[in-house]
Amino acid sequence: MALSCGIVGLPNVGKSTIFNALTRSAQALAANYPFATIEPNVGEVPVPDDRLRVLAEIVSARRIVNATMRFVDIAGLVRGASTGAGLGNAFLSHIRETDAVAMVVRCFVDPDVIHVEGEPDPLRDIEIINIEMALADLSTLGKKVEKLEREARVNAKLAPQVEAAKRLRAALEAGTPARSFEAGSLERAIAAESFLLTGKPMLYVANVDEAQIGANGPLAASVFALAEREGSRAIAFCGKIEAELAGLNEDEAKSFREELGIDRSGLDQLILNAYGLLGLMTFLTAGEIEARAWTIDKGTRAPQAAGKIHSDIERGFIRAEIVSYDDYARLKTMEAIKAAGLLRSEGKDYVMQEGDVVNFRFNV
Repeated sequence: MALSCGIVGLPNVGKSTIFNALTRSAQALAANYPFATIEPNVGEVPVPDDRLRVLAEIVSARRIVNATMRFVDIAGLVRGASTGAGLGNAFLSHIRETDAVAMVVRCFVDPDVIHVEGEPDPLRDIEIINIEMALADLSTLGKKVEKLEREARVNAKLAPQVEAAKRLRAALEAGTPARSFEAGSLERAIAAESFLLTGKPMLYVANVDEAQIGANGPLAASVFALAEREGSRAIAFCGKIEAELAGLNEDEAKSFREELGIDRSGLDQLILNAYGLLGLMTFLTAGEIEARAWTIDKGTRAPQAAGKIHSDIERGFIRAEIVSYDDYARLKTMEAIKAAGLLRSEGKDYVMQEGDVVNFRFNV
């Protein structure tokens, strides 16, 4: 199953427009009034990877299969969402089911587009969403602390978990998200098992107007500065332009981007950043049937990577025959790769690297 990223934000910030462009669909209602989206819209999107086209040409593959990300367009949140305002309880539960969060922030002024807070103010708008997620987390965590305290009276070994949960609660009360704790800490483990909203990786998406393409204005700049202070990520693009690009064929879209001075589409940036936020990487396989990208966690060893293709390959794993993509693209043939001594045979302890092109050997 593809990992998922929830698209969140205040009403009327461009979430549904971006989702429609991202998925090249019109399934999300984009309208100039709050709560145009009630039930979340879901779409799977291919992760851009130009390497697949190159490999497919080299091996004459009949098809290309990209890795995918699932995006969920979640209804706009407002002040009081954590206590049910604007159907907030239901909307927050939709975020809880995703793996990462992309928060769309309106960074343009348009009197024809309603803003629920009057005028766009990115830092205020971000704070509203973050506060509502933190309040929802505090409600969840309060119950967690009570449960752990009861269990710790019987099992003293749970005392460290109780203290970690209390530290996590104190951080949330001070406005610090759960994701700020170090990976591998007890606090992060409790946040994950409790599905805390603020424990999810965060990507800020500054939705700018056409005038700011390539040169973000002060509103977008404030979002980037915040992301840097938090250790989060931020990107900026014009949702309106991305929606227009999504309606064009590949050649037309490329020409339009060149005209606007855009190297990579904002939607590609969003997909790749969401992919990176989750600590994912890609290995590749290539043959006559298909050239394919496979998604694994960074640090995955060869047998477990093989299991992504089929559990039988993991169980019967013998070795992985690996060449780096760069070497494959440069030398073109397996004969040339072998002659150059660049085909490696790796065993069970090998940690997969980004761009490995792999052939797994296994016992049936």
